[in-house]
Amino acid sequence: MDSIEPLNTVIVGAGQAGLATGFHLKKRGQDFLILDSHPRVGDVWRNRWDSLRLFTPAQHDSLPGLPFPAARGSFPSKDAMAGYLEAYASNWELPVRHGVQVDGIEREDGLFRVQSSEGPILAKNVVVATGPNARPRIPSFAADLDPSIQQMHGAKYKNADSVPPGDVLVVGSGTSGVEIALELARTHRTYVAGTPPFHVPDPVTRYAVGLWWLLIHNLLTRSTPIGRKVAIGFTTHGAPLIRASTQELDAAGVTRLRRLAGAREGQPVLDDGATLQVSTVIWATGYQPDFGWIRGLPADEEGWPLTSRGAVEQLPGLFFVGMPFQYGLTSGLVGGVGRDAGHVAGLIAGRESLAPLFRQ
Repeated sequence: MDSIEPLNTVIVGAGQAGLATGFHLKKRGQDFLILDSHPRVGDVWRNRWDSLRLFTPAQHDSLPGLPFPAARGSFPSKDAMAGYLEAYASNWELPVRHGVQVDGIEREDGLFRVQSSEGPILAKNVVVATGPNARPRIPSFAADLDPSIQQMHGAKYKNADSVPPGDVLVVGSGTSGVEIALELARTHRTYVAGTPPFHVPDPVTRYAVGLWWLLIHNLLTRSTPIGRKVAIGFTTHGAPLIRASTQELDAAGVTRLRRLAGAREGQPVLDDGATLQVSTVIWATGYQPDFGWIRGLPADEEGWPLTSRGAVEQLPGLFFVGMPFQYGLTSGLVGGVGRDAGHVAGLIAGRESLAPLFRQ
């Protein structure tokens, strides 16, 4: 018979959302355990493309209780962020169990059974902090492209050397797509397909970043009329372009194209009917939710969990932290996730405590 480990709270995921939640739970004297599938804290960041830098400046990249160690106005590298998260977990002595894959959560007899690679665990509360990047979003017509065209999602892109010779089409003109295209333009003839979102002017992020953060963190929330308006359809359109711009694409010789509509005779087709001949397609098309492993989870038509500031009301004791626009526009950003983590930790602390039990 598998052993059962009754706990007050299990946090799934040791990224910024899970660590921030752990910090706030520890401040409240709560019993909890963080489960993570990776060997080290920060591996989610380490595994992204080599030149990736955060889209927000260092002074807004801190988790609660530990400032990010970088100059104001600088944009930390992905490895610097990984190192910061590892140091954060160590600094606050957060209980992280590595190499544990969680593949099921279900509620039974007032508790949650967390199915993991180490066996089932029982908990009164579960916080899902796996982030929004669960499954790469790739259009179905990708299967109709000629097999000779190499395809990869942006999640698998590493650097220009990992892309074979020949013309490259980057599908998606958000910040990630634009930055990948700019890097590839140095060694490949590069195209970008898609309608670019609004670009936050560089002087704003360089000189007026305090006011910009005040706007997106405090005004654009579900508590304000303008925030609720922005939240509508937030997960279906790209976030604003930050740092990179379409003007830089033009200067680098990247060809900007209309939206990609499908495939014809194995080749990409734009929405104006034009066909494009390329050797590689990189899908910078974002991610889609994948929470089918949580039994009975109420979700919207896209699969995003339905919560009230992170709390799943239909399943008392189940919470989310780090979802897009969970409460505000910054909910999915490193510097904004602490607010949601603190709120959820407060809700957990407010529930009737579950007496600590020993593993049977």
